[in-house]
Amino acid sequence: MTGLHNLIIPRVNINSKESILYSIELIKEYDFDSFIIFSSDIIKFDKVEPFKIENFHYFVEQISKLKKNHYLYIDAERGFGHRCEDGFLYDKSFIGHDSLELKLVFDRINHELKINKIFCNLAPVVDIDNNSENILKNRTLGKDINEIIKNAEIFLKSCFDNNIAACLKHFPGHGAINGDTHDFLASSNSPIDEILEQHIKPFEKLADQCDLIMINHGWYKALDNEPTPASMSFNVITNLLKNKMSYNGLIMIDSVRMKALTNNYLEEEIVNGFFLAGGDLFLDPINPIQCLEYIDKISQKKLEYFQSKIKKVLNFKSKFKLYG
Repeated sequence: MTGLHNLIIPRVNINSKESILYSIELIKEYDFDSFIIFSSDIIKFDKVEPFKIENFHYFVEQISKLKKNHYLYIDAERGFGHRCEDGFLYDKSFIGHDSLELKLVFDRINHELKINKIFCNLAPVVDIDNNSENILKNRTLGKDINEIIKNAEIFLKSCFDNNIAACLKHFPGHGAINGDTHDFLASSNSPIDEILEQHIKPFEKLADQCDLIMINHGWYKALDNEPTPASMSFNVITNLLKNKMSYNGLIMIDSVRMKALTNNYLEEEIVNGFFLAGGDLFLDPINPIQCLEYIDKISQKKLEYFQSKIKKVLNFKSKFKLYG
């Protein structure tokens, strides 16, 4: 099936010439046009080895020669400076500020992404941080549901005003997870009522304002009896997000390289699990070419299913201004 490359977003490490050359090969040989920007190959959210802006501009220049329209994604919750040493980085908490102050911060973040030809900011984080030791520490937008929703709406408006796609994460609420899914298959003991009445509330309120939701890799015991990452769970993606919440937008998996997945599954198993659970965008695979083959294999038995996914992604791309 043609067009399946639209469902995969490979990593490019701007600090690695080898990674940049590989991304160029993916464009030339397999027609890829979307990449997530990193500054290293370390699988951590922490700021690591930020790249120089001239190296990023070199990458953009090279892919622009091959693709008039390309789509660059980045984790820039706090700004381009999280990956780029020359970029703006907001180093304070988002909690407890007035709306005007946050609007200025968010506009500075997203305007810098715009001028650097970024297509999508993988933000905002709308999780409720009930566990100060988890990966959400100092990343959330509020101390409670109402503050998170209010601040997220300001962030989403800033993205829209700067023609940047946004992404709500990490469904169905990483705040319910005990541990860091970068390191292992962390789980949640939260009862179903807590998940429905607290953790998914920001997503429910904001879903119609955003085209993209990211699924985390935690195991929610109230939703799946057997150990199952949310990113591979039919109960989470289809039954909860699509059916119960009536969400019709795009669904993205969190980085496939995180150990919650790689310690427990082969990449082909992750591909099958995510797409058959109802997902759309496969983020940061270890081997994009093999993943393309895996998706092609399962698409042979589900042609209309995958054609509809490709159409959704193409509509998403066309909604925002294309850079070239």
